[in-house]
Amino acid sequence: MIRRKALAALMVGGMVSACSVVGPDYKPVPLDDLPKGWTEQLPPAASVPVAGVDAMRAWWDSFGDPTLSRLIQAAIVDNEDLKIARQRLVQARAARVIAKSADLPDVRLGIDPALQRSSENVDWPPGIGSYHTWQAELDATWEVDVFGGTRRAVEAADADIAATEEGRRAILVSLLAEVATDYARLRAAQLRLTIARDNIAVAAKALDLAQRAYQRGLGTVLDVAQARTQLETVQAATPPLEAAVARMSHAIAVLLGRYPGELEAELSQPAPLLSVPDSLPVSVPSEVVANRPDIRQADRRYAAATARIGVATAASLPHFAIPLTLLPQAADLGKLFSLASLTYSLGAQVTGPVYNGGRDDARITLAKAEAEAARINYERTVKEALRDVEDALVNYQTETRRQQTLAAARTDAAQALDHATRLYAAGLTDFLKVLDGERQAYQAEDREAESRLARVEHVITLYKALGGGWQGVDLDAGD
Repeated sequence: MIRRKALAALMVGGMVSACSVVGPDYKPVPLDDLPKGWTEQLPPAASVPVAGVDAMRAWWDSFGDPTLSRLIQAAIVDNEDLKIARQRLVQARAARVIAKSADLPDVRLGIDPALQRSSENVDWPPGIGSYHTWQAELDATWEVDVFGGTRRAVEAADADIAATEEGRRAILVSLLAEVATDYARLRAAQLRLTIARDNIAVAAKALDLAQRAYQRGLGTVLDVAQARTQLETVQAATPPLEAAVARMSHAIAVLLGRYPGELEAELSQPAPLLSVPDSLPVSVPSEVVANRPDIRQADRRYAAATARIGVATAASLPHFAIPLTLLPQAADLGKLFSLASLTYSLGAQVTGPVYNGGRDDARITLAKAEAEAARINYERTVKEALRDVEDALVNYQTETRRQQTLAAARTDAAQALDHATRLYAAGLTDFLKVLDGERQAYQAEDREAESRLARVEHVITLYKALGGGWQGVDLDAGD
């Protein structure tokens, strides 16, 4: 009777205390001092407001390049970093099942058949010789979650799942930007290679012009030597550009989950460099905080770390459990699970720490420090994200001005070269003016191509900094 009352009291106490959860509850990190806008502003004609998570869906399509769009879709399906991230999500979900299982009874069953023989030297009753016995043992233990340690563990596991999912989206955002950047660099290298080859033709004509002038007595050996040097210098510029085209092709192939050389033939044909969209997305810092997966991941990691303070606290408190053992025995297997064959043990168990060298307190201190570190990491992630946007905006603005200057310089250099060539042909200037004009024209055109690439890269970086691209992408399609 006393045992039954004790057991009943334990069960009632467990149910009453089921609402008790130790440890702090998660609260979002306040960002009261978050800036309201950006230091660098795009001109109204060059920007489009961003609102909501769908505003930057498939931003790569804004470049109007079908090849880029196709490559990105292939990367979403086949990129191996995304596949690894998928398995990390499977791991996180499995860890949640493990955490939740602590709230359920642990039941184990064993069956022990045996053949026994009686000793002939013992005065057993007549007829007892060898005989079979069957024995089963079912052990069940339910640990009552009095202080909410299991509930906190499940809470932490749920936050881990969300953090892992956001981490997968962050990988996607980086992947999209990396594919687009490598593709832009490939097309820029092809453009610069075309410029170099065109300039080789110009330098070859200049060499021919110098040779003919020398043959007519209007030029010098020095003119011919300088023209040949100019030609060879431009020719030497092409191998690094050819290597850059190959490297970018290899990089894109690996991002698509393929072997390095698989896309060389497909991407070897030159195509125009990506054009900057007519309008770019603009947002406000609060929307970036809500939209960027790495910030959302940091928030969920902080939530998980906060919950684990409760896990550590509950582990330092007494544990309440209800053990049950069923032990049926019978000589006949058919009677093993009959009520008459049953023996059992049902009780209540309370265990708690007495002395462990400060281990429990240290675990709580550790959990609190990890939560504080996660909070600080969240704040740092927010600041770094806003810096990414600010940097992308200022880089785009300054590179736009630089490209405009370089475009004017390219036009002026081309006109100067044409003028110097005509003057030299008429014998009104020396050949050095032609060589200098040729060099400046090539450098101006090549630098403008580099600036066009840099401007495209800054646009891609802006989309990445705003957390664009993951919206609307189903990473589990086909699973």
